[in-house]
Amino acid sequence: MKKPSLKSQKQAAIRDKQLLIEEIHSAHLTWQSAQAHFEFAVEKDQIDYAIYALEAAEKRFEMLIKQAKKMGISLIDSDRLLEG
Repeated sequence: MKKPSLKSQKQAAIRDKQLLIEEIHSAHLTWQSAQAHFEFAVEKDQIDYAIYALEAAEKRFEMLIKQAKKMGISLIDSDRLLEG
């Protein structure tokens, strides 16, 4: 079997970074939505669920940010990669 070329490996790495950045943006929107739900929760069950959803959204966002840091992605890179 033929090894992937260096160019195709670089393209795959860029694609992976773009997907991760899109996931981070999505996770951030989910986190903001969870914060809004928490702010408007009234009953005990609504508040409990809102706290659970908010904590889960925060953890997902933090996990993705850590993954981006490990891959060497910065906020400056994110704008450039999403354009390409």
